[in-house]
Amino acid sequence: MTILSIDHVQLAMPEGGEENARAFYVRILGFVEVPKPAELAKRGGAWFESGNVQVHIGVEKDFRPARKAHPAFIVDDLDALLETIQAAGYEADVSQPPLEGFKRAHVFDPFGNRIELMEKT
Repeated sequence: MTILSIDHVQLAMPEGGEENARAFYVRILGFVEVPKPAELAKRGGAWFESGNVQVHIGVEKDFRPARKAHPAFIVDDLDALLETIQAAGYEADVSQPPLEGFKRAHVFDPFGNRIELMEKT
């Protein structure tokens, strides 16, 4: 048995955060919202995709942000994206040391979940 790929990453948010999720994941990061199956839509949350990257944002009753665990997204213009993120008032930590072949930064979604952004150098 071999794991072939990741289907999606799930992050959590508090109840009623869908519009904040859309503002960040669609308007800032450039994801497209995709419809959730009807049975799952009853639970709230939202699903987003960009190319073959899928992010599901689910409602968690006793929500606490993931400040350490995180997805890492490869981007094509890290500096421009960071300007957009910071201009919109979202938290960003641009002091991350580079990894071989990448420059990177950590940003935080509207709920405080950490996301790593990486650009190939």
